[in-house]
Amino acid sequence: MGAPAMENYFHELAALLDRSMAAGEVYTCALDAEVSDFVRMNHGKVRQSGTVTQQYLRLHLIRGSKHAEHCCTVSGDLARDRDLVNASLSTLRDTVSDLPDDPHLNYATDVKSSRVVKSGALPASEQVVTEVLDAARGLDLVGIYAAGPVYRGFANSLGQRNWHEVASFNLQWSLYHRADKAVKTGYGGFAWAAADFAAKMLGARDRLALLAQPARSLQPGSYRAYLTPSAMEEIAGMLCWGGFSGRALATRQSCLFRMKDGTAELDRSVSFVENTADGVAPAFQDEGFARPGSVPLVEEGRLVGSLVNPRTAKEFDLATNGANASEMPDSLDMAAGELRSSDALAALDTGLYIGNLWYLNFSDRPACRVTGMTRFASFWVDKGKIVAPVNVMRFDDSMFRVLGDRLVGLTAERDLVVNGETYRSRSVRSMRLPGAVVSEMAFTL
Repeated sequence: MGAPAMENYFHELAALLDRSMAAGEVYTCALDAEVSDFVRMNHGKVRQSGTVTQQYLRLHLIRGSKHAEHCCTVSGDLARDRDLVNASLSTLRDTVSDLPDDPHLNYATDVKSSRVVKSGALPASEQVVTEVLDAARGLDLVGIYAAGPVYRGFANSLGQRNWHEVASFNLQWSLYHRADKAVKTGYGGFAWAAADFAAKMLGARDRLALLAQPARSLQPGSYRAYLTPSAMEEIAGMLCWGGFSGRALATRQSCLFRMKDGTAELDRSVSFVENTADGVAPAFQDEGFARPGSVPLVEEGRLVGSLVNPRTAKEFDLATNGANASEMPDSLDMAAGELRSSDALAALDTGLYIGNLWYLNFSDRPACRVTGMTRFASFWVDKGKIVAPVNVMRFDDSMFRVLGDRLVGLTAERDLVVNGETYRSRSVRSMRLPGAVVSEMAFTL
């Protein structure tokens, strides 16, 4: 089903629901759909390829303060889906009558319709994969490429209609050396640029060659470090895990609560914004509330905002800003610094180059203390030059330190990191992140 057909189907579906409402009933519905190409590569060859076309309808029926929701897979052909939709409504009516009132029910009643289409032409997946494999000729490349349009629609019985359509791609690949030694790289966005991909592949090749040198094992202790944007993705992801949540801040469960009560702050160069206008995610959410183009979260190291979903807003008497149910950023932007990426190793001087992190978790949430492991290509740098790969290490440190008084500088260049999750459907989350040089980071083993 093409883009116009998908949008037309959604409007036909909403019209059917409009005609089906009984007195005193309100509906909201959301359509999550995609047409995605997936290509899996291993040993520098295509091992699996295919296209997934799927549509999920989430139908929400409200009667007073009672409500229930039903999710089903639809075909995209209203003639085939009509009976399924009517059966879903019948089930919801039976369910709602048996439910108690929900004191925190909150859905949009001001009609704010919108239509956003970001459908830049992407090259055929065959063309991209050929380019990738040609660039990796002679290397052991493993990776996955996902590309195509994703669609999000919202409608309600009050007449609101929102449509969001965006075509994007995400390539994640590793160049494997041996044992646990590999170089992981990612490239994602809205328009494939051959020059940008070639630069990333060249950098990965250079780091792969360095992995052939004998690895160095470091003793536990504190080391100066450079965190690439890929490593920063994992750290930012931990901050997103309730850190900016209005509910978590109101209940003192946020890892950033000390910033709210004024007992902690980050370096003045650190700013975070939920930048919906430039992200992959839609500018509306499941209850129909619009999302601002941007929501400032941290400005010059100080917490200035939070993400508040409608239920939290009603329970804690706050203003909603269209956050999702988990109150996690969908389009997080971290402000760029003044350090050129090409000068990052010189600024590091002597210390650790950290390409990736994984297995992160909180070791002390109130102190925003995070533990995790280095992954893949991490190197020892001496006087601005990479001299040897480093064996896996575990860090355990507070982000109030790492992004606070230990932060030396952030890079002026940022990477767009498109979330690679594909559970049920392709994720629409993304981040724009710089690299970071820190004067001290604690490693425990």
